Amino acid sequence: MIKNSLYFSLSLILGMNFIYAQSNLLESVKKNPKNAIEICNKFKELNKKGISASSDEAINYVLMKNELSPLNAEILSIYVIGIHCPNVI
Repeated sequence: MIKNSLYFSLSLILGMNFIYAQSNLLESVKKNPKNAIEICNKFKELNKKGISASSDEAINYVLMKNELSPLNAEILSIYVIGIHCPNVI
């Protein structure tokens, strides 16, 4: 019983940290539109070459540019596309 409570508490804390991290990524897009527009321009450039904005190349660009983990780079990419460049594929 105590073990289950410990696992539940740990899961709750980790989940809250994940949600907080996502919120920070969204705020970074809102507060720094210049960075988001640069990412959009890169995505458009990749699209012209037939490369998707969700490709490894695109995600790696976001990852390196913003010093993020792969998961956070993918989340940031989704936010940028949704807010600044919805026509990117």
